[in-house]
Amino acid sequence: MKTLPIGVLVVCLAAHAIAETIAVPAGGDLQAALDRAKPGDTVELEAGAKFTGHFTLPVKSGNAMTTLRTAGRSTVADGGRVTPADAARFAKLQTPDTEPALQTAAGAHHWRITLLEVLGADDGDLVALGDGRTQTAPAQVPHDLVIDQVFVHGDAARGRRRGISLNSASTTVTGSYISDIKAVGRDAQALCGWNGPGPFTITNNYLEASSENILFGGADPAIANLVPADITITGNTLRKPEAWRQERWEVKNLLELKNARHVVIRDNTLEYNWLAAQTGFAVLFTVRNQDGGCPWCEVSDVVFEHNTVRHSGGAVNILGVDNNHPSRQTRSIVIRSNVFSDIDNQRWGGSGYAFQMSDGPRDITIDRNTIIQEHGAGFIQVEGPPIPGFVFTNNIVRQNVYGIAGRDHAPGNDSLKTYFPGARFTANVIADGDASRYPSGNEFPSFQDLCAQMMSCVEQVYRLKPEAKWRGVGADLQAPAN
Repeated sequence: MKTLPIGVLVVCLAAHAIAETIAVPAGGDLQAALDRAKPGDTVELEAGAKFTGHFTLPVKSGNAMTTLRTAGRSTVADGGRVTPADAARFAKLQTPDTEPALQTAAGAHHWRITLLEVLGADDGDLVALGDGRTQTAPAQVPHDLVIDQVFVHGDAARGRRRGISLNSASTTVTGSYISDIKAVGRDAQALCGWNGPGPFTITNNYLEASSENILFGGADPAIANLVPADITITGNTLRKPEAWRQERWEVKNLLELKNARHVVIRDNTLEYNWLAAQTGFAVLFTVRNQDGGCPWCEVSDVVFEHNTVRHSGGAVNILGVDNNHPSRQTRSIVIRSNVFSDIDNQRWGGSGYAFQMSDGPRDITIDRNTIIQEHGAGFIQVEGPPIPGFVFTNNIVRQNVYGIAGRDHAPGNDSLKTYFPGARFTANVIADGDASRYPSGNEFPSFQDLCAQMMSCVEQVYRLKPEAKWRGVGADLQAPAN
């Protein structure tokens, strides 16, 4: 056998490894192109073309990323967030029914989806990364998946139940725009995961959904002992259009964790949530063994910081254990340096409290937050077993009617001693509060005096002025523009 010179051999091997671009014109066979693509290849769809059906990302060998995208140059900056206007020239994947327009084969990996529009109406997912029911072993879980600058949306009149399901591992959703995810009489989520281990990175997206804009948990995992974990949610806008208040969609909350561990939620804007199918809290850390088959379900090690939460009936609801089925205890929740503004039960309905805690969570820290309620019952409502390891420090709040109210106990010190034994409750500014009701080491200005120390209560800029008396208390965030 003739042996090739080393130089010729290297050139031949390099030529064989060159990534290919597979062009798919309007009317072309997209599935055949996905099946044909080799690791590292790019499947490019004709700009503006529509592909109707159900398309599957198959399993490829190796760890080179295979890309599916619209052909041509993008008008969206690298790292930017796509808008519907940007997506006008994108190729479109449309599902004709309740099945996903795009889904993964069992064990599929190293796919990047970018610069596409994905749409459909009524029930079902639009993009399914993994499977929530038939995926019963870790080897079946798809992984190393990227959704980047994709416009995913339901029908404006009929909605769609889910934008992207995240039953996967090592998955990123970034720079994307998910809207018109809404349903009547059933939950709808922009992003939802319950049968994938993570890690998940969700960053710089616009996420719009009627029930939960982001939800982890909500159904029992089909994989034993699975808890979605190592979740990072940063720089997103989670929003419900206020016009939906006049419509019939199933409105619940903006972000909910029912089964999740090691979660960082930072630098997001969460806005517009009201009393409807739930009591109006924007954020829920509420562990649930949803259907009774997940006694290992938990919510633990969560950091919620530097977020702006506004225009809502309540801020945060924390549940210690599932009151329907056995679960693990919610623990180690840190809520730090957030601005909660326009938390108002007259405008948005609900209980009138910023925070609600029940059924005995533990190790809850609420530190350096600014909580503005023009109207409300108080800033904490609590019931159930005592909550050990409670810290409430350096916050700016408003007393309103009750301040802290525990079930069957007097507001203030009585409720604190009963429900939060050994708590650290100090260095807070409690506007309009009665000092005799609280531990020493807190301050009690009038709300008018507090506003005089802020940049502008009228314009909802709730940062303290540089010369303010209480610098270092509350969050130092600039509220985003309306």
